[in-house]
Amino acid sequence: MSEHRRRSANPGGEQQPPRRPDPERPYAYGNPVEGAPEYGSGAPGRAAGPGRAATPSRAATPGRSGGPGRAGAPGGPGQVPGQGGRRAARETAEQPRLTRAEMRKQSRKGGGGSAGGPPSGRGAGQGGRPGKKRMIDYPRFGKSGFRRWMPSWKQVLSLFLIFFGGGVAAVGAAYAMVQVPDEKTPLQIQSNIFYWADGTEMARTGNENQQLVELSQISRPAQDAVIAAENDTFRTDSGIDPKGIARAVYKMATGGETQGGSTITQQYVKNVYLSQDQTLSRKAKEFFITLKVNGEKTKDQILTGYLNTSWFGRGATGIQAAAQAYYGVDASKIDVCQGAMLAGLLKGAGLFDPSLGPANHERMVGRWNWILDRMVTTKVLSADERAKCKDFPEPIDAKTATKTTGEISYLVETAKQYVTSKDSSITTAALDRGGYQIHTTFQKDKVDAMKKAVDDFEAARLDPANKELDRNVQIGAASVVPGDGAIVAIYGGPGVENGHFTNNADAAGVPVGSTFKPIVLATAMQEGVLTKNGPDGKPVQINQDSRYLADDMAQIYRADGSKAIGDDGQPYHQRNSDPGKKGYVTLRTAMQWSYNVPFVQLGQDVGGDKVRAMAVKFGLHDDKTLSPANTLTLPLGTSTPSAIRMAAAYSVFPAHGQQADPYSVTAVQFRGKDLPNFDRPALKTVLDPQVADNITDVLQNVAKNGTGSKTAELGFPVAGKTGTTDKSKSAWWIGYTPSLTTSVSMWREDVAKQTGLESLDGTGGKSEIHGGDFPTEIFTRYMKIIGPGNPKNFTAATPWGQEVDSSGAPSTASASPSTSASASATVEASPTAETPTQTADPSPTESQRPTGRPTGRPSSSPSSSPSCLLGLCPSSSPSGGAAGGTGTGGNGAGGAGGTGTTTGKTGGTTTG
Repeated sequence: MSEHRRRSANPGGEQQPPRRPDPERPYAYGNPVEGAPEYGSGAPGRAAGPGRAATPSRAATPGRSGGPGRAGAPGGPGQVPGQGGRRAARETAEQPRLTRAEMRKQSRKGGGGSAGGPPSGRGAGQGGRPGKKRMIDYPRFGKSGFRRWMPSWKQVLSLFLIFFGGGVAAVGAAYAMVQVPDEKTPLQIQSNIFYWADGTEMARTGNENQQLVELSQISRPAQDAVIAAENDTFRTDSGIDPKGIARAVYKMATGGETQGGSTITQQYVKNVYLSQDQTLSRKAKEFFITLKVNGEKTKDQILTGYLNTSWFGRGATGIQAAAQAYYGVDASKIDVCQGAMLAGLLKGAGLFDPSLGPANHERMVGRWNWILDRMVTTKVLSADERAKCKDFPEPIDAKTATKTTGEISYLVETAKQYVTSKDSSITTAALDRGGYQIHTTFQKDKVDAMKKAVDDFEAARLDPANKELDRNVQIGAASVVPGDGAIVAIYGGPGVENGHFTNNADAAGVPVGSTFKPIVLATAMQEGVLTKNGPDGKPVQINQDSRYLADDMAQIYRADGSKAIGDDGQPYHQRNSDPGKKGYVTLRTAMQWSYNVPFVQLGQDVGGDKVRAMAVKFGLHDDKTLSPANTLTLPLGTSTPSAIRMAAAYSVFPAHGQQADPYSVTAVQFRGKDLPNFDRPALKTVLDPQVADNITDVLQNVAKNGTGSKTAELGFPVAGKTGTTDKSKSAWWIGYTPSLTTSVSMWREDVAKQTGLESLDGTGGKSEIHGGDFPTEIFTRYMKIIGPGNPKNFTAATPWGQEVDSSGAPSTASASPSTSASASATVEASPTAETPTQTADPSPTESQRPTGRPTGRPSSSPSSSPSCLLGLCPSSSPSGGAAGGTGTGGNGAGGAGGTGTTTGKTGGTTTG
């Protein structure tokens, strides 16, 4: 009871009678405590107040009423008996303390302070008054453990309402602030500007084929086909597809494949008002602009704008331009079948234009049928009308929609392909709309020189007007800077204005033939051969003086010594271009005359997987153009990279083992702003510099003394390799100086009919065409114009590797024992010699025209010695027969019998 209430109950100031002690509660308030003052007497100290211990040695003040926590002073006027004596009595040492459990319980209830005093819990004020209430009760007062941090339902609801309200306000503000741009500005035709490597302008291209028409000028079947294909709820929806936006945002946030708007309205907004960037900020703008456009424009206006701004391929933006480009009619004349085909192009003309190849044609036919069925489902087309579209409406032949002509058209296309491959946000459609400044690596003087070399060759050698075999001859060429990768010149064909739309310099599908052999030799020199291990247990790295059998139709062996088996299940024999027994020759000589047998066997000794891996390191990484590693004829060039890729691959040699991917663009700006992702490719080391220099030394010998000897008239150092495939389906020359690598390819094909490669034999009046003929001549004409460059001379090769001869090589040289028994000499005229049972078919071969013995180390094989014609050659080594390799009982393996035995010390009978 408070003092105020005690005063009111006794206004006369009479002293209250003492409370009767409670025997059941000896220590309750008012009961006497042993040693404590009597009830109503002044205490010799300050009584304990709330949360306060009693203060000793402080006497009660006479005439002052006892307040809370103070001792009363009897005898004063109006004095009310104080409570200090009673409270002091509770604070004596004799009073029992609260247990810890009681204190924790009291604390949970908000109490605390000293024993026996009033609660002094958290938030309590002076004199026991509760503390000031907090605005946000978090962490929650009076709770402990997990409940202390668990918000109440009121807090959760309040938080939700705050965020929801704030979100609505933010969306409303954003909607109000976003302005719909003027649609006329983005629709203005812009140009892309392409620059030569020296910064001068090369060409201007862009959105040159766009015609705006009203909706009434577009046939209703075309309209219905587009709606059925892209957004069948267009007439009734709000223009927004929330699921589509959420899906696109999620894919962008997680680094997945980007995608466009789901509705026609969203796609129209992207076409007209926004950039093609796939970013979250652009998606947000698209959302708000779409809402405003859908509210401000009619559906017919939106559909008109969409059909006039969509890209259909063939350089056509808008359905009117597309109708002319694909069917030669106005958009008002497009029927249901044609409309479904045009609508299918909206998903991506690069994938669905049926004139761009069989795969595209197949995809488009499938999509065309789906769109027609969709039109029936949405009830804009009857089943009877659908049945009239039985045959796919093939478009007319493509016509160029650009003003570029000659080689400029192929240069521009090469640069555009590089730009779209490096930055996925720059689509072909975006480039067609224009606004880009593209700086290329192309050098005008070299491009002009390359075109002149081809034109002069064709004028001198071909007569397509009068000779059938001179027609449809295709030539592709490219020049790449070693150690950099910059493409400085290409020859893609006679020009799109002459109906040649494919770029021959970038054409895949033409086998490279024997130009692949240097990669095999480089692999053997860098990685070693599996037929001999060094002291470290690793395959021994060989050198160019290692000797391999070059006999025509020789048996090929695997690295483990077993016979290689062809596709027909029979032992595999490889042919050369020329028949006859060449004996054992060095790999340098084998490269000089392009013998097939040594390099097929070398490919087995190195391992096909290692050869293919090295080709990938050289930049020939496309599985569609690089033969499988388990193909026996991989070393003979069954792969089909483009001229650009092969020039870049050969650049590894003059760059002393450094590889760089080919590139054609150094910088791109969009409306004056620099775009990222166009740094030049980084260099990668793929060969030891000594290996690269040794390969160059071998290929210099080819250019000077071998199949590429036409280049000798240049008068300055050149290295290179010829290549010819079986039946002369293609012919190549790839040559280089220290500062430039150039590849020239030739084949015959009717590109309009795409019937495949035809034999070049008979072209230019020559019965057989080889890489050392016309391709080498074109290269020589080109190099005469541009000169050797700087530096002029190659780095001299230093010794590398060991001479590791194949099994069976004469032991007069340091022939190493081989576990493969590969290339064992076939004893000419021996009645027991193994008869060839299979040839490589088809097998690329290479022509050579050696007169007399090929240069290089003289062969000491039995086939080159008259005394060995009957197989009775004297032994050249006490360890076995003349052609013996490893054998049993000290006798070498004789003849072509890989692991057979011989009798005596002569090359006698053999068993395969």
